[in-house]
Parts: sequence; C-alpha cells; structure tokens
Amino acid sequence: MSLPSLRLKANADRRLRAGHLWVYSNEVDVTATPLQGFQAGQQAILEAANGKPLGIVALSPNNLICARLLSRDAKLPLDKSLLVHRLNVALSLRQRLFEQPCYRLVYGDSDLLPGLVVDRFFDILVVQLASATMEAHKDDVIAALVQVLKPSGILFKNDSSARDAEGLQRYVETVYGEVPDWVPLEENGVRFEAPVRDGQKTGWFYDHRMNRARLAPYVKGKRVLDLFSYIGGWGVQAGAFGASEVFCVDASGFALDGVERNAALNGISEKLTCIEGDVFEALRELKAAEERFDVIIADPPAFIKRKKDLKNGEAAYRRLNEQAMRMLTKDGILVSASCSMHLPEDDLHNILLTSARHLDRNMQLLERGGQGPDHPVHPAIAETRYIKSITCRLLPNS
Repeated sequence: MSLPSLRLKANADRRLRAGHLWVYSNEVDVTATPLQGFQAGQQAILEAANGKPLGIVALSPNNLICARLLSRDAKLPLDKSLLVHRLNVALSLRQRLFEQPCYRLVYGDSDLLPGLVVDRFFDILVVQLASATMEAHKDDVIAALVQVLKPSGILFKNDSSARDAEGLQRYVETVYGEVPDWVPLEENGVRFEAPVRDGQKTGWFYDHRMNRARLAPYVKGKRVLDLFSYIGGWGVQAGAFGASEVFCVDASGFALDGVERNAALNGISEKLTCIEGDVFEALRELKAAEERFDVIIADPPAFIKRKKDLKNGEAAYRRLNEQAMRMLTKDGILVSASCSMHLPEDDLHNILLTSARHLDRNMQLLERGGQGPDHPVHPAIAETRYIKSITCRLLPNS
C-alpha cells in the first residue's frame, strides 16, 4: 500500500515522541502537505519536519484533531492483520480480568484503535465506529472480530454524535449473524439484559463495574435510592447485594421497563419501586413526602459535554448532590458519580464538600473510584479518563 505523507512543523513531533497519539491541525506543515489535499478516512505516513517517518495516522483533515496515530511502524497500516493483532492484545487483558466474557473489549485510543469501541455481551458484539477511517475499514473490522472471537452476532451501533464531525451518517445495523433486541450479560455476579439496539450507547455502561461492586458493604439491609437509574445497573445490583428496598428514578419509561426486567431476572422484584419522571422533580416530591434513604446513588448523564458548559454543569452537579444529601438519613451514604470528562475529580470533591457544608452536615470521604480496567487510561491522553465516583458519609453537624 502506497500512502501519502503528512509533514509536521518543526518540533511538533515532541508530544508524539513523548507518547501522545493525536496531531492537531496547527501542527501540520500545510505548505508541504496541505490538509485540503486529504480525504477523511485516508491513512498517511506521518513525518517529522526533517522527513523522518513517525508512523501511520488516520486522517480527519477537517477537524482540530486532524490525525490519530494508528501505528508507530510506517510499514503497518490499518488492515485486517493489524486489527486482529490489536484485538488479541486487548482480549488478553480482559480475559485476565473477568471470569465472564462481558466487558468493553476495545476502548479506542487506549487500545491503539482510535475510533473503535467494542462491547462484548457473551457471544454478541456491539461495535461503534466513530472515525471515517474505521468506517472505511468496517469490513476488516467485522472479519477480524469474527476471526478472533467467533461471535454469534455483531451489531453496528453507529448512531452517536461523534460521527457527525467525521461527516458520517448515523445508522444501526446487524452486520453479522443474529442480534436480539435484548442481550444477556453478567456483572459482579448479577444477571442483566441490555437493550443493545434501542438503549443508550451500546446498551450498557461497563465503565462503573468496579464502583458498583463496591456497593455491597454499604447497601445490605438498607433503603436505597438510585437516581438516573437507566436499566438498573446500580439499583438492581444494590437489591441483589441485600438492600431492603430500592427506588429507581429515570425519565425514560423504556429504561424503567428494563429495571423491572432485570429485577425479575434476579428474583428481587418485590424490593424495587420505579419512579418515572424528571429526577429533580422526583427528588422534590420524595422530600415533600418525607421519604429518607440510607444510601443514594447519583450517577447522571454528562452535565458538561463541552468546556463552555462548565459553569452550568457544575451548578447542575451541585444542585443534584445537594438535593440528594437532603434525602439521606443521619448516617447516610452518597455515591456521587460523573462521566463528564471536563469535570476534574477534585472539582466534584469540592462540590460535595460545599453542598454538605451548606446543609450544615459533616462529610467523610470513604472511597474514590474511576473507570474499570476494561476502559484503560492512556497515560498521555487525559481525555481517556472520564469516570469519577466518590462515596461519602453524611453526618449531623454535632
């Protein structure tokens, strides 16, 4: 394969040599290699200013991040062979970590496959292609997945907004075998079914697996409130771990149908109550009814999707956590989580402290958690670390 070259400006290779994988458009020597000369989805040999090859990149010439490193060997372009190799490397880690084949198998840049996400549900694979390069190689992706994993079905869940920036259409399609609307999975010994076709993202959020496992010692025999419950990842596990009662709140009736489905799978339907509606409104109504809970889980969708949302997003996190704290018993536990990459963990910590002091309560930080190891963090790319989970205890101010 003969590939074109993408030339960097002087010293623009330092960050890449230090371990980063991204090339920004202002780092390209556009006199030597004009970006408008490339098509989205092309591969190119990345060169330092002196012409020395640095590897092969996937191109997105119209974006600020205009190229992502696929390989540091200029002889190894993205093809089925490289995909098979990278998939085997990714698989070896997940097989070491988890007894059941239910996990995120590929996490984009962190697994050196930028633009590719693969979630595994036993023998069903749900795939997201977020780059034009991966879209151009979708047949290779399918062939590599079939060779390495021999799945019974592969679903392309390509309906995310990330595709818009690449000029790609959104679609959801079964591309291999058969994929039912709801697929089984197991997490922390608890059984679930996930709506891979019509649910959020790939149908499930494996990223909080380790944080949900840590619920067990806190919830046994306790009354639990799960906010933004989706299909019960937290709430159903709390019930399975021995909670006496669990209330799941979500705006989506479809999601709450999933909660009931998953509660029944684990024989805990009698413990669960579903509340459909706006979470903030539900909190107000629960408070007015003088309901109190021993453990509250607040794991909202990203309130801060872009840096410009920071101020409003921080206000939303404070509002949510403060309202949740008002619902806790005198010795209550709050699990506060955030999937907003732009919200640093220390800022979430400060939001919790400020909220606790506003309510004249003392707070103890008990545990801090991040995303599970099937979502490995690339040490040079801060954006690959996004999950925060803080478990704290709220006590009277006395």
